[in-house]
Amino acid sequence: MAKERALRRAARLAEAEAERARRARAVRRRALVRRLRPRRPKVGRTGRMFARRPPGQRAAIVTGCVGVLVLVWLLVGSLTLRVAITVLVVLVAPALVVLTFDRRI
Repeated sequence: MAKERALRRAARLAEAEAERARRARAVRRRALVRRLRPRRPKVGRTGRMFARRPPGQRAAIVTGCVGVLVLVWLLVGSLTLRVAITVLVVLVAPALVVLTFDRRI
């Protein structure tokens, strides 16, 4: 009788150890996935101009910027002035987008 109980206890202990090892592997795997997955910001704005814009707004922004740049490159004669206006459009576009499409009222 004692030998049978000892065998059953050894089987229970082996099973419990296997379960602990399985859980430890699962915890390590979840930690690795959590570390490798990019984090989403919890609150506040991220500073990315296109992050929370619907596709229609994004298309309008890109089309407007490209249209302005095409007009500049077709109508302005001086290469220096073209490059300067292009840099200006690239720098001013995010501010205009925020002022125009911002949802905070």
